[in-house]
This record gives sequence, structure tokens and C-alpha cells, in this order.
Amino acid sequence: MSKRIILSVLVLVGAQFCTAHADLIDRGGGLIYDTDFDITWLSDACYARTSGYDADGLMTWSQATAWADQLTYGGYDDWRLPTALNQDGSGPDGWHSDAFNKNGSEMGHLFYDELGGTANESIHTSTDPDMALFTNIQGDLSPDKSDGSLPYWTSTYLPSWGRYWYFAFSNGSQWAYWPNGEIYAWAVRDGDVAATPVPGAVLLGMIGLSVVGAKLRKHA
Repeated sequence: MSKRIILSVLVLVGAQFCTAHADLIDRGGGLIYDTDFDITWLSDACYARTSGYDADGLMTWSQATAWADQLTYGGYDDWRLPTALNQDGSGPDGWHSDAFNKNGSEMGHLFYDELGGTANESIHTSTDPDMALFTNIQGDLSPDKSDGSLPYWTSTYLPSWGRYWYFAFSNGSQWAYWPNGEIYAWAVRDGDVAATPVPGAVLLGMIGLSVVGAKLRKHA
């Protein structure tokens, strides 16, 4: 086996191992797996609208919850709204004093840690290559606060206010909102939708290394 072929095999093996350990993995079919939180996102961040379920994708909290509950996608029917960090709502004028950098929540982690978002800036200013994994993320900063700047519901309730937390991809903030208001919904589910590709990549790597090792011993 030539050195060029051996090098090519090693590069292929390395690429497989890199893919296996990525933070966001494209499982195909519109499904994106987050290895950090062990959750799977719909790649279409406004699927309720794209699918025709809701004309503009804007729903009350109850409507958004019902949409996620009845959703069947990719062979899975256990979709839900994302969770948020539950704060007590304290802060100036009743607003929480630290609304940004909530990367401990599912959407906050996606915004800040995975997609390279910056507080007070739209996610669409990010140059992170993982942005290409998703479509229809509603997070435009428009002067007239048009629909594209509206946030996303979470499933987390704030009892002291009687509201639910939302996360805004227009600026990376988390706030509480009246449940009868209409904003967007993004579906997520627990776990991986296709766990076998990762072990498969590891197996391929082991086979590749074995073949290279055998050839090297033969020609030693």
C-alpha cells in the first residue's frame, strides 16, 4: 500500500471521528442532534408555518403546546417546546435584571454556544458555519418590530407572573410573556433520533486503522 493511500485512509478515519464528536450533528431529514444537551431540533425553525399547520406560525402558548404535542416528524411523536431557565422575575421595573446569556437553557445554549450568537444582536449576524444547519430562524432585528423579530415560546412557567418564558433569537434574551400572546414555536425532542451513525463512524475508524496497521506490518 502506497504512502498516499495510507494517508488518505487516515484522513478519512480522522474525519469520521471528528463528525462523531461534533456538538451539532445533521441526522438528515430535517433533524439536528445536539450532543451537549442530548436533544434533537427540527432544522426548520418555523415548521408550523412551513407545514401549513398555521398560516403565519404565530400562536398562543396553548396553541404552540398543542402543535408540538400532536406533531409527528421523522417517525417520532414525542416533540415538545423547549425549556428555559426559570428566574424569579426580579429586576428594574419588574423585568429580570439579567435577561441575556441564558446559555444554560436549551434555546440559550443553541443561540450562544452552538450558533455563535451575541447578546443584543440578531442571530443572523453570526458567521458560525452551523447556521447552515437550520432554516427559517425568526430573529431579524427590524426597525418596525415586524414578525421576523418576534421570539419563541418555551414550556417553562413563571408562577409569580402567571406567564411563560420565551427566548428571542433577535437579541439573545429571555423574557416572560402572557400566554394569550402570539409568538413563534420551535419543536425539540429528548434524545438522539439516530444513535447508530456515531458508533458506525467509530467502527469504520477501527476497521480503517486495522487495515492500515496490517499493511504496514506486511511491508515492514
